[in-house]
Amino acid sequence: MRLSRRAVLSATTVLPLTASTPADASVRRRAPLRTGFENLAATGYAALRGRRVGIVTNPTGVTRDLRHIVDVLHADRRVELTAVFGPEHGFRGTAQAGGSEGRYDDPATGLPVYDTYLTSGRALTEVFAASGVDTVVFDIQDVGARFYTYVWTLYDCMAAAQPLGLRFVVLDRPNPVSGRAAQGPVLHREFASFVGREPIAQAHGMTVAELARLFNGEFLAAPLALTTVRMSGWRRSDFFDTGALPWVPPSPNMPTPDTALVYAGTCLFEGTNLSEGRGTTRPFELLGAEGVDGRWAAAVGRLRLPGVHFREAYFAPTFSKFQGRTVGGVQLHVDDRAAYDPVRTGIGLLVTARRVWSGFAWRADHWIDRLTGSARVRTMIDAGAGTDEVVAAWRDELAAFSRVREQYLLYG
Repeated sequence: MRLSRRAVLSATTVLPLTASTPADASVRRRAPLRTGFENLAATGYAALRGRRVGIVTNPTGVTRDLRHIVDVLHADRRVELTAVFGPEHGFRGTAQAGGSEGRYDDPATGLPVYDTYLTSGRALTEVFAASGVDTVVFDIQDVGARFYTYVWTLYDCMAAAQPLGLRFVVLDRPNPVSGRAAQGPVLHREFASFVGREPIAQAHGMTVAELARLFNGEFLAAPLALTTVRMSGWRRSDFFDTGALPWVPPSPNMPTPDTALVYAGTCLFEGTNLSEGRGTTRPFELLGAEGVDGRWAAAVGRLRLPGVHFREAYFAPTFSKFQGRTVGGVQLHVDDRAAYDPVRTGIGLLVTARRVWSGFAWRADHWIDRLTGSARVRTMIDAGAGTDEVVAAWRDELAAFSRVREQYLLYG
């Protein structure tokens, strides 16, 4: 449902930069990065005063000196923190992919922790109602890909908070792969799932606060009272290491910012019978299967994809596909991240893998369609389409999404 711009703006608050932050844009660009939480703290948590607060977060919700914000806020008498809501992998991060921690009391703080994973709609509204909070805060590090489930935890929580009239506060963090133009196919609604609820691009090029504004303006049945606490000192061209923040893996198979850089493309191999590198020290950078040899690296290298080279590689995953067996494949080496296009690269890898390895197969449940947002990528590759032809097929829908996206951006 498309809502009026006036209605959305009346329901959405973007907290300004703090008084200590220079207002002049040329000076602000040179300022050190401060996260949304840091800017909120600088106000003495003014946006949370007098509220019963619950926080949706995970191990990435930390301060610059690696204290968890739940521990920080719990110890601060200016904030009445009454609940924590854990997503996939859990609030403290004890669960692997596809798991969560369940309902428990946090040993460190005594706070009740509610499980939100795979909970949405009325069931999640009931969780919020049972917690007794009147304000929900979201602070989780995203990685810039549509199928990373934390952005849909954000969406589900916003949708569940709206019927209760809860206030929703999003603390912004950097998109680690930069806020460059959106890339890749846009989800078709008939393929919606927890790896893509609504029609956004595969690599959306937005921060979580920008996504929250987009969700509020384009997809919720009615807008909620949304406050976004923006960062300062962040530019759309910045990669994660630009801000000198500590990297905390947002999930067990996202160990480094380098992983995030390739993830929006190579996660597509979850929809195939090849290993996407889970169970190795370089997940999503290593890809392979039994029977694959150096012909794959040679074939994808001939595509001359920008910003990346490919090395013939062999590895033995310790879990997941091909556990304990040596497989052949490729390792991606990104040497120009500004030029690198993760989605085009992922398509090039799929096209060449299918051509050089006779054992190539899609997952039987066509999971690739959920990941790409439609059946088009799979059917085009099966029909013999090349990389450029597949990429060109989503040009119009990506341009349309980019026009909508532009309305909700917070940073230059």
